[in-house]
Amino acid sequence: GINSINMRHCINCCIHLLPNDLHRQCFRCRGHSHNNQKCPVCEGENRIPLYADSKQMKLLAVLEVRTDHSESWNGFFCLKKGKLCSLIFGLIIMTLVMASYVLTGAKHGLLLIPSPFHYGAFTSNPSLMDNESLSDMKDHYQPSKINISYVKDYPSIKLIIDTITSKIEFVTRQRPGLEELRKQEPHMFSVIPNKFLPNSKNPCWYEEYRGNTTTDPYTTNSYALYSKRFRTIFDYLRKVFWNHLYHYKDKHYRLRCLPHFYIIGQPKCGTTDLYDRLRLHPDVRFSAIKEPHWWTRKRFGIIRLRDGFHDRYPVEDYLDLFDLAAHQIQGVLQSEAAKEHSKMNNIIIGEASASTMWDNNAWIFFYDNSSEGEPPFLIQDFIHAFQPNAKLIVMLRDPVERLYSDYLYFASANKSAEDFHEKVAESLQLFENCMLDYSLRACVYNNTLNNAMPVRLQVGLYVVYLLDWLTVFDKDQILVLRLEDHASNVKYTMHMVFQFLDLGPLSEKQEALITKSPASNTRRPEDRSLGPMLPTTKAILRDFYRPFNTKLAQVLFDDAFLWKRT
Repeated sequence: GINSINMRHCINCCIHLLPNDLHRQCFRCRGHSHNNQKCPVCEGENRIPLYADSKQMKLLAVLEVRTDHSESWNGFFCLKKGKLCSLIFGLIIMTLVMASYVLTGAKHGLLLIPSPFHYGAFTSNPSLMDNESLSDMKDHYQPSKINISYVKDYPSIKLIIDTITSKIEFVTRQRPGLEELRKQEPHMFSVIPNKFLPNSKNPCWYEEYRGNTTTDPYTTNSYALYSKRFRTIFDYLRKVFWNHLYHYKDKHYRLRCLPHFYIIGQPKCGTTDLYDRLRLHPDVRFSAIKEPHWWTRKRFGIIRLRDGFHDRYPVEDYLDLFDLAAHQIQGVLQSEAAKEHSKMNNIIIGEASASTMWDNNAWIFFYDNSSEGEPPFLIQDFIHAFQPNAKLIVMLRDPVERLYSDYLYFASANKSAEDFHEKVAESLQLFENCMLDYSLRACVYNNTLNNAMPVRLQVGLYVVYLLDWLTVFDKDQILVLRLEDHASNVKYTMHMVFQFLDLGPLSEKQEALITKSPASNTRRPEDRSLGPMLPTTKAILRDFYRPFNTKLAQVLFDDAFLWKRT
């Protein structure tokens, strides 16, 4: 709407003046013979513009207060000045109210009549990329909901993206040494050995248990303490714990295990569906909790980022999550067949925290000696230190669509395509501000920036994270999949995963169960009803992610990761 305007009268002329008082220097306004042609300010003027918020505005038409300079009209005007001034003042107030209604209604789409601020399909959209046409986008575009202001955003936001693009440098990071890692996490290194059982495909070892029969081994487990959902699991583990201890020379030992493979990312890219299908394989087990988030959050004491820090979860709490699987592996290792024929355990354990690939937000609170804002240690440094042979699975999707899905899933209120557009624009500005002063890696792992951005732009910068993982793991240890391929041919992608993990063959019935089960964690109906993002927003995000997708396609030698047509 339009702010109320404090108007003053030039009493003799009965002309409403505005806060800037155009007649301030009209010395003859005090007299009854004032003439615009003789007034140094009013000379040549026959209209008074309307000002709102100290800025001249044209409200659909020019609002004018016309004056006739004849003496006869001035005489009549002065005789009736009381009534006429009241009438004119009332008309102006009514005009302002109506103008305010028009502008407000146009902004919120509430007008009962067509507004000149609403446009249908724009015919020369510079944001259409990848040979897209408006006809291609008709299913994703609703003209009645598009405000011209969002289209006008494109040139200014494109400048921001151009600045970001000009600053992009993919520089190889310095990998920390093993001794540096030991200094940072001495307790972790004291618990996890540097060698595992040779007759187990999964990394496992025996650890002496010093408790007695009355000791609850899970009484201090932080996962059990902080989450009611997991207490049932730990209640069961307590009941069977003593049955699975290994007795040797008057000592008790428990089998401890780490995952053989990690599904490390990314969020809203189909990791839940992959997890649900993979755990149906008879040789695959997972942690008691799908996403422990231990490497990225819990070991730093982060339960929810908005809640700040709690006590750090020790590595023992994380290892407890694999006890159910460890019991089954121990059953294989302790079987008579294994003892007689040195049978190999082929059961493998997986972990599917979708934050593992990208979330290093906590480093700044715990690790010193950072170089120009870049983290000196990353998650993968520690995983590799303990498990140099670990296998990693990454599921990716078009980062533009990933971001919108992420927004719909995590936003709590007032979700809309317009709101998403505004949050994207704000996030891009924040990212640009960071890139002007810091390196790409410093900005991607910047906790303050990541918490400030209304949408998680950085999660879609896949190649930045992948290159950092490739500084410590070999390329053949990382399987990168696309959600688009998985959605169109589940059987093919699952076969790729089975082959990557060296899993045994399946019966037709087992394979049918794994590949034909319905997709998991699909978009909620209430989110689907919001429709797609605005075409302008999509074009902006395509521009932003393009250089990163180009680099990703080069690293993986696969142009499908350009996501030109999705």
